Amino acid sequence: MQRHLISAADLTRDDAVLILDTAEEMARVADRPIKKLPTLRGRTIVNLFFEDSTRTRISFEAAEKRLSADVINFTAKGSSVSKGESLKDTAQTLEAMGVDAVVIRHGASGAPYRLATSDWIDAAVINAGDGTHQHPTQALLDAFTMRRRLVGRDAGIGQDLAGRRITIVGDVLHSRVARSNVDLLHTLGAEVTLVAPPTLVPVGVETWPCEVSYDLDSTLPKSDAVMMLRVQRERMNAAFFPTEREYSRRYGLDGDRMARMPEHAIVMHPGPMVRGMEITAEVADSERCTVVEQVANGVSIRMAVLYLLLGGNEPAVSQARTTEEK
Repeated sequence: MQRHLISAADLTRDDAVLILDTAEEMARVADRPIKKLPTLRGRTIVNLFFEDSTRTRISFEAAEKRLSADVINFTAKGSSVSKGESLKDTAQTLEAMGVDAVVIRHGASGAPYRLATSDWIDAAVINAGDGTHQHPTQALLDAFTMRRRLVGRDAGIGQDLAGRRITIVGDVLHSRVARSNVDLLHTLGAEVTLVAPPTLVPVGVETWPCEVSYDLDSTLPKSDAVMMLRVQRERMNAAFFPTEREYSRRYGLDGDRMARMPEHAIVMHPGPMVRGMEITAEVADSERCTVVEQVANGVSIRMAVLYLLLGGNEPAVSQARTTEEK
């Protein structure tokens, strides 16, 4: 493992499988009466969020506390950032406090990379989402969910997603989740197809390691997993499609479309879902939908990432089991 986690593209296959296998061990901690490991006792982690977030921030905080770390939550609203303080000044303030890791979400693409490669702070940096660029832990938890559902919990240990066909549907243009998933799933051997209106496909997508389609119905019968993306209106400065109804008709997932998927195929969504637009309530509430599982798996994945970046070289297996036996 490297010192920082900035992009899913930085992970090798072995790195990714190690994180997924470690997360499987961390998931066992959640089944115990006391959901704690002493691994990061005495370490200080700052959650540095310049953008609004519910799932990611709470997930990281839960992961940090389950590893016994000291947690500081920082939000831009109500801080000196609202008075004009720069990222550099904020980072140097944290450095003076002696933090060991920074989990950063920022609206500007590249902010976590700038923080990691500068001399502003001597701490591990984990990207929790930067602009429309990357969200590596989201891609990892998605891959973890796919491996559990499509391969199996125990059978998946040491395995990647070779040969699996994943379809990602919706607002690819503004989605850091789509970019991260394409990078990681390709590394893990999966075949990825992006489905979106032409106006919501990024320039240069032909260089990505994936296929592009504009016809959702033709891709569904050959998909092992279908990931729906939210239309990110807050990042849009123009009309990218005629109406919500038209978008839903062509790119929304309803019960009829779900029935065209193979029986084993799953439906995923990074959240928050806009029911009735990209996904209907019937699909969102079905057993094939993994949204709630993804949230639970997010804690395990983030525990694994923090453990591997900060916890030393001991394998998580022996650490978790020794603690449990005590």
